[in-house]
Amino acid sequence: MHGSSVWTLGLRNLWRDMRAGELRLLIVAVLLAVAALTSVGFFADRLQAGLQRDARQLLGGDVVVVSDNPAPAAFVEQAKAQGLQTVATSSFPTMARAAQERGGNIKLVALKSVDQGYPLRGQVSLSQGPGQAEQPAQGIPAAGTVWVDAPLLEALGLKVGDALLLGDGSFTISHTIAIEPDKGAGFMSFAPRVMINSADLPATRLVQPASRITYRLAVAGDGSRSGDAAAQRYLAWAQEQAKTGSLHGLRIESLESGRPEMRQTLDRAEKFLSLVALLAALLSAVAVALAARSFANSHLDASAMLRVLGQSQRRIAGAYTVEFVLVALAASAAGVLLGWAVHHVFVWLLAGLVEAALPAASIWPVLFGMGMGLTLLLAFGLPPVLQLAQVPPLRVMRRDLGALKPASLLVLTVGVAGFAALLMVVSRDLTLGLIAVGGFAAAALVFAGLAWLGVKLLRRVVNESTAPRWLVLATRQISARPVYAVVQVSSLAVGLLALVLLVLLRTDLIASWRQATPANAPNRFVINVQPEQAKDFKAALAAAGVKSYDWFPMIRGRLIAVNGKEVSPEDFSEDRAKRLVDREFNLSTTPAQPEHNQIVAGRWTPGEQGTVSVEDGIAKTLGLKLGDMLRFDIGGEQNEARITSLRKVDWSSMRANFFVIYPVEQLENVAVTYLAAYRAPDAPGFDNALVNRFPNVTNVDLTSTLAQVQRGMDQVIRAVEFLFGFTLAAGLVVLFASVTGTREERAREYAIMRAVGARASLLQQVQSAELAGVGLMAGFLASCVALAVGWALARWVFDFEWSVLWWVPLVGALAGALLAWLAGWWALREVLQRPVMSTLRQAAE
Repeated sequence: MHGSSVWTLGLRNLWRDMRAGELRLLIVAVLLAVAALTSVGFFADRLQAGLQRDARQLLGGDVVVVSDNPAPAAFVEQAKAQGLQTVATSSFPTMARAAQERGGNIKLVALKSVDQGYPLRGQVSLSQGPGQAEQPAQGIPAAGTVWVDAPLLEALGLKVGDALLLGDGSFTISHTIAIEPDKGAGFMSFAPRVMINSADLPATRLVQPASRITYRLAVAGDGSRSGDAAAQRYLAWAQEQAKTGSLHGLRIESLESGRPEMRQTLDRAEKFLSLVALLAALLSAVAVALAARSFANSHLDASAMLRVLGQSQRRIAGAYTVEFVLVALAASAAGVLLGWAVHHVFVWLLAGLVEAALPAASIWPVLFGMGMGLTLLLAFGLPPVLQLAQVPPLRVMRRDLGALKPASLLVLTVGVAGFAALLMVVSRDLTLGLIAVGGFAAAALVFAGLAWLGVKLLRRVVNESTAPRWLVLATRQISARPVYAVVQVSSLAVGLLALVLLVLLRTDLIASWRQATPANAPNRFVINVQPEQAKDFKAALAAAGVKSYDWFPMIRGRLIAVNGKEVSPEDFSEDRAKRLVDREFNLSTTPAQPEHNQIVAGRWTPGEQGTVSVEDGIAKTLGLKLGDMLRFDIGGEQNEARITSLRKVDWSSMRANFFVIYPVEQLENVAVTYLAAYRAPDAPGFDNALVNRFPNVTNVDLTSTLAQVQRGMDQVIRAVEFLFGFTLAAGLVVLFASVTGTREERAREYAIMRAVGARASLLQQVQSAELAGVGLMAGFLASCVALAVGWALARWVFDFEWSVLWWVPLVGALAGALLAWLAGWWALREVLQRPVMSTLRQAAE
């Protein structure tokens, strides 16, 4: 019976408060937070599941042995001994040609030869030409035929059934490739694929002793548990063989260490979406706390009456707990449904960057959303409401009794700690979570301290004998409620901090994305230009109207010693470091610092002999630092140089970049070729004419890739801006909640002033001055802190340049004043219109 009474009273309170609209702000705040968090949660959950599903297909097997030469026979024999399947492939760049009667056009392609059984994982899909229906491939290309990417047909003016010339061989194009599961990423993935039968490769005579070919031996089980176990045993054996050091140019790829795909833009977008969701949740917590305190203030009299009618404190507390739990469950469920709908918008906006046919989401985002909604309302909303059970019955006669007290430190600490832990989980990035949650917690304390100081100084700054009457009254209004003034300024500042931070980050983040691939970014990379061709090649570009281009010498070199000590792959534990030391990489020379490279340490000195500038990423990977002496083997000649500067390089940009650059014009006794990166003119036939004049060069056309990258940028930006609306709405809820918290007190105070002769116009000025002053202070504080938090996020999370703008605090202060005034005008517009007698009578009851 007792429990039934609690439930009945709770449901009755819920029905009454819903009809009165007193739960509106609480519901909206919880709904926004849960929707923002679950939309990102659903999206990330499905994306991660899709990546796991496709991991084996992207890799081409369970384990892949990648090498510069055919895999040693021992690796094939060991796989067979374990009962595993194997397939060998080889790939390298070459030039494909159309027959002279078909125009004789030439195009750089990525040639791939495959054995029977390819692919071990996934399925190749083919078609009879562009726009034709796709069908699963049956086996591999037949002898004398090739499968090609559809863009190659357009580039060479060919169709299915025509001949394609590769080296000394002529092949019939039998199909176009619609899906190649293990194509992967990398420089050569930009070139159209040509796939042939391995038995046909010798006829092309393209494989020569100095050819740079990538050999891949894919190994896979039968998909059963025992097959997976056998693949793991093979992986362990292969990794041990690779560590011996006797096999140069060999590495092992698996699901754990597979090929890194170029996902920087998508990773940044996912982090930014998580940040937006985090800020929406933080703002919603502030809004819930403010709205709950306002709710509790409006129910003090009703709770006192319940005590007079004999209700116990326990029953009143239980009734309000029932009411808030039901509200939290309903608002959280609605937020989860909204988040589910919104995440489909993300998938649609990012179509092309992420696959639309992602696996179904797990139950985790639903549980997390419900838990976040309950935590929000119970940790930040329930503590002030539970104080209603302690309201003394005597309050029905004495209105000064039973006022709300600040929440206990223990309750506040437990609630904040639980909420912070949930936010750290949803951030999916420790640095991002620490900066966002810790930064906002520290900012709230700073705001509170500075607001308290500002309130104390306010009365001293305003001279009541000379200041306008409306300013004097506004100052008294703020000073009369110092605690709530601090709470109001702090909450407004937190809300404005989130909005200012997102506006600044969004602007700089989008600018950095745009800068990486501007509209005039190079769409051609030409390599293997010989020194004797350099002058004529530049003249050909100038004649075609190409005025701006990157031009760098290319030198192949292997790092063999650091500070006089020889290095080998065994000296490093990281796979990337092992690969870098085990192979040659591109070096270059130029006296002028590349304009698209930023010096982050040391100094670039043009013409300084015996020095190099190193990309900071490779320096961290190999443990290099300023002052280290590097020794390179360049074509059999050894060259030593000291590191005098470290450069930051954006590898996602469409510019020519190098790991190591000598700040000199050229190196003596070193063979070089040249690289050119430029935007090709629109003139038809330009590429063919260039390749025909310089047949030895390799011309990489990045037009379609560049367009795809820029299109992807636009998609990411739209997704970011879409979720930004959630945080904007949460910030407005905070503004609305903060200015409405003292609505009834303002109504009583204004009624008294009007009763003693104050005009409505004067009170309107007082209200506007108070709101604008609070907003001005909150906006200024929020903008200053936003610059600091934004710098930390830009440097340690998003990795882009952050520019501090001196005018941001000024604009932020004005924006804060305007937003606070607008929110106050909307929320308090009826306060000055209430009849004086009814307001005073209600206050006296």
